[in-house]
Amino acid sequence: MPSGDVLVLVDEDGRVIEWGPPAEALLGWSAEEAVGREVTALLPEAAADDELRGEGFPEATSVLVKPILLGASVVWRVLVAEDSVPGRDVAILNVLFAPSPVGLHVLDEELRVVRRSTATRGRPYLPAGHPVGSRFTELFEREGSEAETAVARGVLESGQPVVNRLVRGVRVPGKPGHRTHSVSYFRLEGPDGDVRGLMASEMDVTQRENAQRRLALLDAVRARVGHGLNLAAVCRELVAAMVPSFATTAVVEVIEDIVRGEEPPAVPVRQDVLLRRAAFQGPDPAYPVGEVRPMPADTPFSYVLADLRPRLLAIEDDTPWLDADPARAEIIRRCGARSLIVAPLVLRGLALGVVSFYRDRRVDPFDEDDLTVASGSCAHAALCVDNVTRYMREWVVAQTVQRRLLPQEPAAQPALDVSSLHLPHPDGGGAWFDTIALPGARTALVVGDVAGEGIIAAITMGLLRTAIHTLAAMDLRPDELLARLNDTATRLAAGYAPGDLPDQEPLTASCAVAIYDPVDLTCTVACAGIAEPLAVFPDGTSANLSVPPGPPLADPGRAPFPAATVDLPEGSVLALGTAVVAHELLAPSGPLRPLLDGAATRPLQDLCDTIGPELDAGHRAGEPLLLLARTKALPRDHVLTLALPADPEAAPIARKATRDQLDQWGVDEETAFTSELIVSELVGNAVRHGAPPLRLRLILGKMLTCEVSDGATSAPHVQHARTVDETGRGLFIMATLADQWGTRFHARGKTVWAEQPAGTA
Repeated sequence: MPSGDVLVLVDEDGRVIEWGPPAEALLGWSAEEAVGREVTALLPEAAADDELRGEGFPEATSVLVKPILLGASVVWRVLVAEDSVPGRDVAILNVLFAPSPVGLHVLDEELRVVRRSTATRGRPYLPAGHPVGSRFTELFEREGSEAETAVARGVLESGQPVVNRLVRGVRVPGKPGHRTHSVSYFRLEGPDGDVRGLMASEMDVTQRENAQRRLALLDAVRARVGHGLNLAAVCRELVAAMVPSFATTAVVEVIEDIVRGEEPPAVPVRQDVLLRRAAFQGPDPAYPVGEVRPMPADTPFSYVLADLRPRLLAIEDDTPWLDADPARAEIIRRCGARSLIVAPLVLRGLALGVVSFYRDRRVDPFDEDDLTVASGSCAHAALCVDNVTRYMREWVVAQTVQRRLLPQEPAAQPALDVSSLHLPHPDGGGAWFDTIALPGARTALVVGDVAGEGIIAAITMGLLRTAIHTLAAMDLRPDELLARLNDTATRLAAGYAPGDLPDQEPLTASCAVAIYDPVDLTCTVACAGIAEPLAVFPDGTSANLSVPPGPPLADPGRAPFPAATVDLPEGSVLALGTAVVAHELLAPSGPLRPLLDGAATRPLQDLCDTIGPELDAGHRAGEPLLLLARTKALPRDHVLTLALPADPEAAPIARKATRDQLDQWGVDEETAFTSELIVSELVGNAVRHGAPPLRLRLILGKMLTCEVSDGATSAPHVQHARTVDETGRGLFIMATLADQWGTRFHARGKTVWAEQPAGTA
């Protein structure tokens, strides 16, 4: 059969008005039998046959159903087409003329409704008072009407159909709010191909679109809420995700006890509980975020926190509960809210807070499905709030531990001007510094860093810092001190359980110790996992100190820690820092190295203030900590150095030299007498148990230090002599008189020292 032959012509009521010979041959009905009857009554028998065939027809005959405008009526022309299954075409005819949710409208060239299909009859697709003859686009609100007019005219001109166009803002009598319709446009052509108008189909898809929109909103909440590391950030993420896609205004109020790190209260929550406004988003920027006030009684908010069930309410001018909460009523009035959802932030049956969602008159009010969305969003937010409050408790502990364990500022030292720059890790890190006074007016400068962050790093830092103070009191060389500290760090690492350390990373730490001697103007440095310090000399030149690198602490099988002694002229600036500072600032090629220009003459605090912002903006990992120290020389007249003979004459020589020097320094008699006795005992012990050469040194600084050096490496020990013993009381007496005493070993020999207050005016 030739393509394009007319089989059937059907009117808009579904009755046959023309039955061509091809239809007689194909379906078996004569024209007299078919004309005037409903087409659906003629199709069932044929539709049941999977292979409709007729004499002279191909094995499977294809048909094409096309609407045309005949006069003022729409008729349906069924044509012979190719590549179609007849049974399927029959099904299309059945559906087309049966009642369906799709409304069909025939529009003339002016877009006026001239006919409506049977599917639209008896259904409120058109607004009240919108008769046939009115424009189809008046179905939509003004903005939508203008857009639809442009689309429809485009189809009229081009002939290109527009299918499944979503149009929002449709008003339907008897249904609340605005509806969403799916609209399609097809151009109608007459038998001779001339344009006769449009066929417009529309279907109410409000429920489908709202469901998809709600699912998308829940997905957005899960994706956007929970990235913040504190409670306020999570609450801000929630309101940002919900406004304006769900509400015009959103407010999150959290129970104040939770903000303070306490456990959530039991339900029902007491009426006098304090609520903190943690987040707000909406048209009124004056909403007082951060304000804390009691929960208003006899309001939807108190009811929600009593039974943890969400509420959906309409807000009218005379809503009774507004009188119980005048402050909130004023906010509602300014926002123009007319619909409200109050949902609890609840987790494991415990109340964390309450969230309020408002909509004004510009948008549709909330419905029951929106209540489900609000509850689901708040459930996810409550889980995130619980996570961050737990994290915040750990964060507060870590910050407190680090703050309490670190010196607030470097201790003042007579031989050094010291300043520090510390940019703590937000989660509490393991970086620390110290300036420790040593005998002989010396000072130990310490910078260290424990890998990682959080409580474990902060506690480990505190333990290592305590160990350093203990080891420094033993007056060890920097390399010996780091070797002992490494033993402590190794034991700490072995003591941690597998789950204590993040990502199962082994515990490691780095540390640098520099001991400055203002008498000899030398600095002895040893490093464990930290790059060598930088020295800026008085003439403005700078250089990294040649210190052999040492392995990190607690790194098994990688000891010892070599030390180096360098000369530091008076007025030099010594800079020590953690790894990130060493890389950015202290390294010869560090990008911030030029910031140290002029360090020899600039105040150290000014240097820290200049370096801080640049270092904070540039560092990517690690905890920046910088310690700066400008060296001073102890005045020569504050030091007495005297060589002594290795025989009994050494003691009286030392006592006389001590008495004369202390008189010259103006030391009081009591201190001078004690010092003579201490020197006598130290010299006598060196003569009896030491080896030449012997040397006496008196140093007047913040403390008065008496030192006796000899060539032996044996360490003195305090003995507790019996009553009948004639000797063995010298060091015991000296230890009783001095504030502290100890032994310092050298490459050849040792120095025994004792300190006491200077006793000068």
